[in-house]
Amino acid sequence: MALHLHLCSSFSGQELVLGRRWKHSFPKKTTQSPNQLSISCGTFPFSNTKFRRPYTSVMIVPTGVGASIGGFAGDALPVARTLASVVDCLISHPNVLNAAMLYWPLPNVLYVEGHALDRFAQGSWALQPIHRNKQVGLVLDAGIEEELRIRHLQVADATRASLGLPVVEYVVTDTPLQVEKWVDHRSGQSTGRIRHPDSLLRAVHTLVNHSQVNAIAVVGRFPDDDVKEMEDYRQGKGIDLLAGVEAVISHLIVKEFQIPCAHAPALSPLPLTLSLCPRSAAEEIGYTFLPCVLAGLCNAPQYVAKDSGTLGQGCILASDVDSVVIPIDACGGEGTLAFARSLRHKPLIIAVEENQTVLDDTPDKLGIKAVKVSNYWEAVGVIAAHKAGVDPNSLRRNGINNIRLSSVSPCNGYLASNTV
Repeated sequence: MALHLHLCSSFSGQELVLGRRWKHSFPKKTTQSPNQLSISCGTFPFSNTKFRRPYTSVMIVPTGVGASIGGFAGDALPVARTLASVVDCLISHPNVLNAAMLYWPLPNVLYVEGHALDRFAQGSWALQPIHRNKQVGLVLDAGIEEELRIRHLQVADATRASLGLPVVEYVVTDTPLQVEKWVDHRSGQSTGRIRHPDSLLRAVHTLVNHSQVNAIAVVGRFPDDDVKEMEDYRQGKGIDLLAGVEAVISHLIVKEFQIPCAHAPALSPLPLTLSLCPRSAAEEIGYTFLPCVLAGLCNAPQYVAKDSGTLGQGCILASDVDSVVIPIDACGGEGTLAFARSLRHKPLIIAVEENQTVLDDTPDKLGIKAVKVSNYWEAVGVIAAHKAGVDPNSLRRNGINNIRLSSVSPCNGYLASNTV
């Protein structure tokens, strides 16, 4: 059989899609002999065949820990975009993918809230990718002033009209949430609480049970910071004082309702400064942080408990994860520990030395076997090799040692240890 390769991106006739981009074309009318098979493709992604499952990676940058990359206004998003171009599926969380007024559509990235990501890593929950969430609900804190509330409602309407997002209804909490935030002096990370969590849960219950929404955005009124307190953050230093309690809010909802959720703080605009770090600038170009949250939630996967008996076809399990990328000193989170201590299907853990935080949970201290890389440039290279089925060490000079003798040897059809 003759095989003809046509380097073109479009053609007529019926198509049988194999893998992602390979297309076998069988034209209705042809002058070729019956024994000739025409293959048409725009590119030649030989690794993307129907015989391999998708390569899945998880990118984690914990919230409110002053991460050098990912501790500011969406400054880890370029890393996520790059990783998404290398892997088949990237799983990450709002702290990585949110950039206030800015966001970037990434069709092969799953937007997973932090508590859900921990349950997924532990094997309790699966992720069910969806075409889109049919109805997204919005909860507004009763403590938001009228003008600021109107601004956020206008943003929601703008995303519906300009982006076509399915944001269907909003409710206002029956009591101001009274958000409080502080820095935990033991760990150095930001945290906080809401004084009226019951009010928030009642509002979410209304949207989930009466409006049948399947994702929730929350806007809480945060106390306005003294400009001096925000100066380090605006200069690209220190920690995000808002992020810790934002995680508290979204964790509460996801734990209670098992539904995708993300939070956007409502704040008074800060006075203009001429010396603003680019990494913090996304939070100062508008009145709200809501656009990225609504965009992320519209395509966020649903969370399915593994013991519910409702796992559908296409659900992603922790055992499907091939690699996890984490800051070098932030390896002590529940999700990272669960991945690292998995007895079966343990993913490759990649620790990035350039991304430092206020934490001190390194792989060595926690007994985690990890590939240490200097920066995310190297992390991308390690993942590319791993995806190709290549030992990343083989790309380094003297990276491969002589093969070692096993500590056990066969004995009459059984294994016998050489040690006493």
